[in-house]
Amino acid sequence: MATTADFKNGLCLEYNNDLFVIVQFQHVKPGKGAAFVRTKMKSLTTGKVIENTFNAGVKVNTARVERRPYQFLYEDDLGFHFMHLETFEQVMISKDMIENVDLYKEGQAVEVVFHADTESPLSVDLPAFVELEITYSEPGVRGDTSSSTALKPATLETGAEIMVPIFIEQGERIRVDTRDRSYSERVKK
Repeated sequence: MATTADFKNGLCLEYNNDLFVIVQFQHVKPGKGAAFVRTKMKSLTTGKVIENTFNAGVKVNTARVERRPYQFLYEDDLGFHFMHLETFEQVMISKDMIENVDLYKEGQAVEVVFHADTESPLSVDLPAFVELEITYSEPGVRGDTSSSTALKPATLETGAEIMVPIFIEQGERIRVDTRDRSYSERVKK
């Protein structure tokens, strides 16, 4: 059990028969009336983000979750297969529990979030940045811009499509921000 004073980003709660992670919270003490805590919480089972307001001092049930290092092995008809980096235990996770499935590359290091009490996988988190090679991109032509930040579509080695600056060419390796699927920088050779 915890109270609203214990809220922090990343805290896992049991709420409405589901598991939620606090993404954002704000303690509010209005001039008139009781204090409260405004939160944004992400469901670990569905991925939906909801907003909720808790009265200050309310007790909530916390859930114990563990982040474990895994490596993405392969994808087949059953789902995505991962291997624990220390015990070499393998686990299969269905595609609907994974975000940004088109950014996963074989051998990629990830973190799998497990519910500690039931030992069931809840979600898979990519690192904040991944390095991928561009397999197809139209050549950028100087003068085709209407602004200083000209972007063009590019296909990555995993099949994902993102927007990159026009100076990026086919065959280059780039760093992609997995949080918003955006181009970050060119990787030096």
